Amino acid sequence: MEECESKSLGRVTVYSIQGCPHCVHAKATLGRLGVPVCDVDLGRHPELRARVKELTGRSSVPQIFFNNVHVGGNDDLQKLAPEELQRLVNLVKKEPLPADAPPLPEESHSEETAGEADQDFHCERDELANLVEDFKHGSVIANHRRGLTLYKKSFTGDQLVDWLQTEKGMARAEAFTTGQALLQKKYMVSVRGCGQKDCSFAEGKTPMDTLYRLLEDDPHSALNAGQTAACSPIQASELSLLLREMILKLFSEHLSADGKSVDYKGMMVDSSFERYCELAIQLQRVELLSLTREEKLAFFINIYNALVIHGYLRLGAPTNMWQRYRFFNYVSYLIGGEVYTLQDIENGVLRGNRKGVAQLLRPFSKTDPRLQVALPHAEPLIHFALNCGAKGCPPIKTYIPQDIDSQLLIAAEAFLENDDACMVDSVKKEVRLSQIFKWYKADFGGTDEKLLKWVLEHMGDSPKKSSLQGVISAGKAKVTFLPYDWSTNSSH
Repeated sequence: MEECESKSLGRVTVYSIQGCPHCVHAKATLGRLGVPVCDVDLGRHPELRARVKELTGRSSVPQIFFNNVHVGGNDDLQKLAPEELQRLVNLVKKEPLPADAPPLPEESHSEETAGEADQDFHCERDELANLVEDFKHGSVIANHRRGLTLYKKSFTGDQLVDWLQTEKGMARAEAFTTGQALLQKKYMVSVRGCGQKDCSFAEGKTPMDTLYRLLEDDPHSALNAGQTAACSPIQASELSLLLREMILKLFSEHLSADGKSVDYKGMMVDSSFERYCELAIQLQRVELLSLTREEKLAFFINIYNALVIHGYLRLGAPTNMWQRYRFFNYVSYLIGGEVYTLQDIENGVLRGNRKGVAQLLRPFSKTDPRLQVALPHAEPLIHFALNCGAKGCPPIKTYIPQDIDSQLLIAAEAFLENDDACMVDSVKKEVRLSQIFKWYKADFGGTDEKLLKWVLEHMGDSPKKSSLQGVISAGKAKVTFLPYDWSTNSSH
């Protein structure tokens, strides 16, 4: 896409975001028309979102203009009759840009959004990281049996204290203080979870035959395990922004021109992916308990969206119901000393520990330490940040705590604009909704009546909203659910 310079003749303006397959497809189509195309990334220029919404009546991207003529999204562009498309191309080629052409970013606003991945990440090495590396290469870590269970790559408190005394020349009291620091900084964990006794490492208080392991040796196959998180802990919000931006940039660079497929093999060997994996390791010891509600929302939405792509890279995109169930219950990161699967993040943390689809139990039991991180209530708006609408995306690529609630409202509005999310048939008094509303009906009030009210309240002003208002006012609206098109989401 060429630079957005004001020229005497016309231009096509595309409002898009990075990593949106529909935007990529639209830009590829426009690129073949032989007209100047100006791409405005609303992720980098959020100050233009409100104006674009005002001009188009829509919150989703892409939004396409030929001079000042609004065509709509990618779907609208692809459906244009050849003669109409030619008329628009001629308009741009022959007519000068009118005064009411859609706006471009001002120079003063050209700085990138916070956390843009282009800035290099600098790691301050943690003071205990070298000691942990030495300990790994000693001969202490081994397999231990307790009853019928074999704990691989484990060690006792006694063994750690002895090693610190003999190899590091520490006095016994200093060795215990160091053991406590390793526990607190989440370099090591008790293999049986953190019972009251196992959470401290103090002489006389903790049985010395208690088994521990290094956090990185987690047996759950978390995608960021296997290596020491050696950096001084990074703020959770900053880390999630960096990770999301990095993997989204990588994803965008390996997306096909039609936006329908991703070259995962190319992504795997890209040096940027290696840098992403190094940064994801730092999630192991991040501090979560002090986060506010807004920080938790932004952090876990960004990490979930990044983890999905990382999971596709390692395991491939799931193609059937069983594979999807396994994927969401298996793909995980070590975050703040605990393992979180995609299922745990969505249903445990973001939905306030509610049962997910096909789950018999809540994700976290009453004694699960992750319960302390869970939000107190289900947040229904997260469903639109975790799922890109099949025909248009919200104009937000990375969520930030300072603006999280309004960003989530925009995402819901963008989702509901799509006809594969909500269709209203005024004649039949029927409202057809995405399966997401069926799967998580409890989050939207639990009854058809409350569900429709919720949808109406979260829609942007549009003819569709007026139709829905009419159907609801007439009473006895019939709610049915549209088939969910997994294929269009396989690139997310």
